[in-house]
Amino acid sequence: MRTLIAGAAAAALAALIGGFWFATRSGPETAFDACRGGSVAGGDAIGGPITLVSETGETVTDQDIFTAPTLVYFGYTYCPDVCPYDAARNAEAVDLLAEMGHEVKSVFITIDPERDTPEVLQEFTDYMHEDMIGLTGSPAQIDAAAKAYKTYYEKQDSEDEFYLVDHMTFTYLMMPGGAFADFFRRDVTADDMATRAACFIEAAS
Repeated sequence: MRTLIAGAAAAALAALIGGFWFATRSGPETAFDACRGGSVAGGDAIGGPITLVSETGETVTDQDIFTAPTLVYFGYTYCPDVCPYDAARNAEAVDLLAEMGHEVKSVFITIDPERDTPEVLQEFTDYMHEDMIGLTGSPAQIDAAAKAYKTYYEKQDSEDEFYLVDHMTFTYLMMPGGAFADFFRRDVTADDMATRAACFIEAAS
């Protein structure tokens, strides 16, 4: 039975990833195509209206968040290795972009609102980068945001508070106003992320 359940979960995740790839790689040509190495993307499929709670306890919407080009990552502060690495990589990319003359924000949206209070998020993001913004919210708000970005997460079964959360690890580049530009996988370096992000920013100017 455990094998069947694991197989079903893997199939569901594979279908979700496939759907994400289709949603982000199909659509009309745009000025951003050169930044994607010739690929095209359906920007309307990723993002949209969201309402969350900032690390300072304020309710914010997508209009408050996307006032500049923004790197968006879904993770959680109790993540043992992947999330800290990815958040640090994104922070480094923001600094590299600043050196290029581009102001870019970095946002960390928790998928673990049960443990990631605004205070916990603020401590985590301040450690990663002084300008990184942490966002949490109710389970319903987090679920709505994850669905808007077509990202997967699932809390593992546990009898105590030391649980893990399975999740996808894409970083999204959103333009001012919340328009989707592209996403970056985990194997993209900070240098490559900064170079590609700069291409999108300059193409939009």
